[in-house]
Amino acid sequence: MTLTLRNRLTLVYGGLFLLGGILLLVLTYSLVANTTPSGGTIQGAYQEAPPVGPGDDVYNAEQFRVLLTKDVWDDALGAISAQGSLALGLVSVGTIALGWLIAGRMLRPLSRVTETAARIAEAPAAGQGLHERIHIEGPQDELRELAETFNRMLERLDHSFDGQRSFISNASHELRTPLTVTRALLEVAVNRKGASADVQQLGETLLEVNARHERLIDGLLLLMRSDRELGERSYLDLADIAAHVAAQTPAPGVAVTADCAEAPARGEPVLLERMVQNLVENAVRYNLPEDGWVTVTTRTENSRSVVEVANSGPIVPAFEVPGLFTPFRRLGTERLATASKGAGLGLSIVRAVAEAHGGEATAKAGTEGGLVVTVSLPAA
Repeated sequence: MTLTLRNRLTLVYGGLFLLGGILLLVLTYSLVANTTPSGGTIQGAYQEAPPVGPGDDVYNAEQFRVLLTKDVWDDALGAISAQGSLALGLVSVGTIALGWLIAGRMLRPLSRVTETAARIAEAPAAGQGLHERIHIEGPQDELRELAETFNRMLERLDHSFDGQRSFISNASHELRTPLTVTRALLEVAVNRKGASADVQQLGETLLEVNARHERLIDGLLLLMRSDRELGERSYLDLADIAAHVAAQTPAPGVAVTADCAEAPARGEPVLLERMVQNLVENAVRYNLPEDGWVTVTTRTENSRSVVEVANSGPIVPAFEVPGLFTPFRRLGTERLATASKGAGLGLSIVRAVAEAHGGEATAKAGTEGGLVVTVSLPAA
């Protein structure tokens, strides 16, 4: 069992006090024992004492001699040892309790730093919670300096995330308009009367490139949207979404089968549908040229609702799998996706949507090729 910092400080305080008390008790006992008069000294001191008058409230010689024997001094030393040890034990218990309270008081600012960091780390989306700050009152000591340093770090991270989201949003919206205009002009040029075959072929190629750019912009907007905190969450069944997507997704030359058991969850239906759609489309796109297959399954497992999409396809090296969730990254060293293969944001969006809903997305290479992607969300 690992002791907390508060418990360790309490043990240190109590241990130091107990050690100091034991040393003080031993020193007192030794000093008293070394200064105890012997019996002869007591007797001589009594014989040289002036006579006592009648009627005075004093001990006579015999009583004085009895009281000041060595046995009585031994009893006194024993009382010092026993009673002193008992007193030291009681005071040590009180000191340990007081040390525990003082340690908690001193570590309270550190607890606030920990609580704030935990809330930010447990935020449902990246960058959420960075607006929080730690408010600590008291002297300008090390703990307050730590809190202020932590606040400055949060402020810089908050500005960085805001700038990133703002840039993606503005750039995506600014690029949509010229792409829409370009598509309209190309469609007019391709479909006009008298257009030559070369013009039509060039126009169709440019339309494919333009469509890929539009998909890229849509993917960036969706990635930004899924990276923020979700608002109202609806009750839904992932089985219904998976079955609908599997039935509606075009898959020429690929057999798509769905085995969907109940998988209740809470979330934003549009985002979750896009997540499953990306999984199925990727499984269809990166498949065998002939006799390919895709299986879509949903289930409930350990209080989690699971969507799993597996496909046939080329063998995927295990070390390549983690990189498939990186934006604009596909299998191999290729960084940018071609028009025929998509924008390279499919699995990135899947992971972002899953994490925004408090879940996770993982993948593993199939034993005979292909990929198995699993998304796990908290069950409703």
